[in-house]
Amino acid sequence: MNFLRRISTRRLLSICALALVIVIGGTAVALATSGSGPKPPAKPLANAVHDALEAPAVPGISAEVHFTNNLVDASSLEGKDPILAGATGRLWASPADGGKLRLELQAEEGGNDSQVLVEGRHFEIYDGTSETVYEGTLPEEEGGEAAAKDEVPSVEGIQNEIEKVGKRVELSGAIPADVAGRAAYTVWAAPSHDGGLLGRVELSWDAANGIPLRGAIYSSESSSPVLELAATEVNFEAVPASTFEISPPAEAKVVNLSASGIKGSDGKLTQAVGAEAVSAAIDFPLAAPSSLAGLPQSEVRAIEVDGHTAALATYGKGLGGIVVIESKSSPEGEGSTPMGAGGELSLPKVAIGNVKGEELDTALGSVLRFSREGVDYIVLGSVPPAAVEAAARGL
Repeated sequence: MNFLRRISTRRLLSICALALVIVIGGTAVALATSGSGPKPPAKPLANAVHDALEAPAVPGISAEVHFTNNLVDASSLEGKDPILAGATGRLWASPADGGKLRLELQAEEGGNDSQVLVEGRHFEIYDGTSETVYEGTLPEEEGGEAAAKDEVPSVEGIQNEIEKVGKRVELSGAIPADVAGRAAYTVWAAPSHDGGLLGRVELSWDAANGIPLRGAIYSSESSSPVLELAATEVNFEAVPASTFEISPPAEAKVVNLSASGIKGSDGKLTQAVGAEAVSAAIDFPLAAPSSLAGLPQSEVRAIEVDGHTAALATYGKGLGGIVVIESKSSPEGEGSTPMGAGGELSLPKVAIGNVKGEELDTALGSVLRFSREGVDYIVLGSVPPAAVEAAARGL
């Protein structure tokens, strides 16, 4: 919703945190479980959203959480990965210094912990099992931070935005609920088209202070949440700044998910967008056909992977599209870091021309990785395995 982009950082803090966990694969989210406690009075969705945005700010959030991940069949897991297998953990959030959030997932039975840290627009995700840090920058708010402070749209304005959204997705009303013993409202949204394997997304927020308390993501093929992060206890209290000071191991691999750029003739760094600009920014041949698996090319842009410029190409529109990531193979040789390395997953092999790839089939989509002639390819989308396989063979 466009009006959500105009709210202040203190409101956007928790919403971005939940959305981040959903995107990571890390993600759908629930910050609490339903109970039999008090429920708020029924009211239209626009009124419920308006009251949430106008609610008093909280000094901070802390919670004990349990993360459940049903993206991957448990039988294919080998070892304890808290992001893939689920885990217990803790969550903290503070509105200080532009907004901070930390999510810590603790693997059971001797596994490796994983961390998510958001500071302002910067985010960092540490996967302890693969010893990899994923970092990047969240989109900037429209109008800037100054324009976003304390601006709450009117009920009429919110209703107009809801009606616009309703033309593209199916949207529920504000459903009174009890979440972790607190009166809350729940709303769900389902794509009306181009939804891929995504069924619906649910979000619950505290009726008293507007803080998100529950979120979940469902596959179009199941009535149970694919991912869930449930808090066993939630407190609204100030969080010490030292809580957000974390340091991944020095030897951890770093993957920068922010858009990369190239220097122009004037020496200034510009964003590399388009096949020609991306080809000039990378040191390997770019494979970016005009269409893949029957989907037209949407965009080609440069990104950074492990300190090196790589390419990202998208095909189709909406969640039913396909993404291709291309990067130069490591010096150790092609296929030296497959998705199933380290005993994390046992993945089926797929023939892509004269090379072998590895395929991960999840409830929300598929990922296929292969290497060829010095280039690593990752093909993914919220589509069945056959679709990513067709796209991979078209590269």
